[in-house]
Amino acid sequence: MEGSNGHGWDGGGAGAAEKATDREQRLAEQRRGLPDQPGVYLFRNAKGTVIYVGKAKSIKKRVASHFSNPSTQMGRDLLPMIDRIDSLVVSTESEALLTEQNFIKQYKPRFNIRLRDDKSYPYIGISLDEDYPRVYFTRERHRRERAYFGPYSNAKRVRETLDLLGKIFMFRSCDGPTPGRRSGSPCLDYYIKRCEAPCVGYVTKEQYRTSIDGVIDFLSGRYRAIESAIEANMREAAAEQRFEDAARERNRLRSIRSLLERQRVTNASVGTLDAIAIAVEGQDANAQVFQVRDGVLSDRQGFYLENLAGDDVAAVAEAFILQYYGSSLMIPPLLIVQQQLAEQEETIAAALSARRGSAVELRAAERGDKRRILELAERNAKLQLDQERLRSERRRQQRVDALDGLQRALNLDTIPLRVECFDISHVGGTHTVASMVVLEAGATKKSDYRRFTLREGVEGVPDDFASMEEVLSRRLAQYERQHDRSPHDDGYDASFAALPNLLVIDGGKGQLSAGMKVLDGFARRGVAIVSLAKRIEEVFVPGRPEPIVLPHDTPELQLLQRVRDEAHRFAIGHHRIRRDRAMTASVLDTLPGVGPARKQALLRHFGSPEAFLAATREELEAVPGLPGKVARDLYLQLNKTGH
Repeated sequence: MEGSNGHGWDGGGAGAAEKATDREQRLAEQRRGLPDQPGVYLFRNAKGTVIYVGKAKSIKKRVASHFSNPSTQMGRDLLPMIDRIDSLVVSTESEALLTEQNFIKQYKPRFNIRLRDDKSYPYIGISLDEDYPRVYFTRERHRRERAYFGPYSNAKRVRETLDLLGKIFMFRSCDGPTPGRRSGSPCLDYYIKRCEAPCVGYVTKEQYRTSIDGVIDFLSGRYRAIESAIEANMREAAAEQRFEDAARERNRLRSIRSLLERQRVTNASVGTLDAIAIAVEGQDANAQVFQVRDGVLSDRQGFYLENLAGDDVAAVAEAFILQYYGSSLMIPPLLIVQQQLAEQEETIAAALSARRGSAVELRAAERGDKRRILELAERNAKLQLDQERLRSERRRQQRVDALDGLQRALNLDTIPLRVECFDISHVGGTHTVASMVVLEAGATKKSDYRRFTLREGVEGVPDDFASMEEVLSRRLAQYERQHDRSPHDDGYDASFAALPNLLVIDGGKGQLSAGMKVLDGFARRGVAIVSLAKRIEEVFVPGRPEPIVLPHDTPELQLLQRVRDEAHRFAIGHHRIRRDRAMTASVLDTLPGVGPARKQALLRHFGSPEAFLAATREELEAVPGLPGKVARDLYLQLNKTGH
């Protein structure tokens, strides 16, 4: 790994070689001091960022194995980046598994196997902290007093499940901690048999809670118990000659049985289990979870995983199982897994049993219905991986076509592999900000996005031309400071050090003229500079009086529109953050009983200052951790001051 003297590249490379030798000696000394005990180790880069977390029966031997085999993909990519090794000793191997997953969740290391977009998976939430609980779609699960089911891999299926549950169990769909609306009469849901109208007292808390218990049973896979309960209700209503109620229960029973028969994949004796299959190809992997409850395939979840280290099926399966059940509320008593995971079965089972609070068994199915379900999961995992590869190839070809077309349309010397786009955002000249977004090989590179807070100009006086001139001059200045630095220097910024092939300004001829005043340094280095006007998507080029008008169905124009829209979105997001902070400072800081902690709690709960200012007294009283008296005082203060 090369280094530098902090002022640019060393002419003969002696400084870099000396720095690399120092690093190797330091790492060798750290490795000698590692414990020969079970635990977790962390590899950090020169900036102190955790880039890999591992667990082992012997930390010392496992770390040594990484350095003894540098020809692997992980060795080639990871080892040159390691600058420090930390370790943590634990009692058992299963405890090391759980500790490893906690560190992965905390640090999100680049080289560990991780679920893609793991923050965005949907859940079904049940507000058990309310007298009449709601059943709702959510992507968060931070409230301990509520029940959550998931994670699910398909948001559309979650909404379809909620729709089905609403028809069968008739829970309320209204928002807020208490049911109802201002008119005091039932809503349409009551009349179409989608709600029992707790808002007007047509159902007691106990009766309503029975319906919610049915939802929980359904999501937990206790289908036979649900069938028995609904059938008993139907017979009881018929015996008491409540024929309308009996007909309703009959319809619910038919809906349940129809659904279960369509999804039944085996006989009920198979019971409850999850079948988990992994397919791996290079740095891509796919996991399939087939959830069988009482012999019914209740759901199938598919997840794509990042496997930058190129691990095998066993390593990927182990990491996936621990991550998936680390966020899942339901761990079944039996997991059917592939044969490659046989050696780790006991350790993983012990870790999951500790989390579940009762025994969890992992085993590879060799025959019968369980083997058939696992094979079905394996085929789906391979199919999903193949389809994703085809989609990626198709997207790659589309990006190549767009870049080729853009080169021809703009008469560029080279293909614009790196495209940067700049946009300004403000309201009436206040809180003016700018954004820089990057496309690399036609794909967004979000790690290279940058935001700018404008320093010049008069607050409240809009001047887009001057703002664009300022931000572009700062971009050029950053490039001139960064491009001669070593990547290993403190303060090195890879995005600013890169030279774009094409620089796009959001705006028309005026914005382009303002940019060209300060971009001579880029122009002399061969950077093409254009602007894209929104009205009829005209492309303005320096030195050309007439704009270039590209056909709207061409991939090259669509690429320019995409990068322009992304810059606009990114700029607006930064502007809102600044504006919200200003509003927070001017409003929340003056309210009684609101310190820094409560201010953050209010913003987290409501999502924005605007939503907080519009809150009713009941909504303020429902904020977790906010005393009722403080909530009432806040409501009175907000309304008294006219906010």
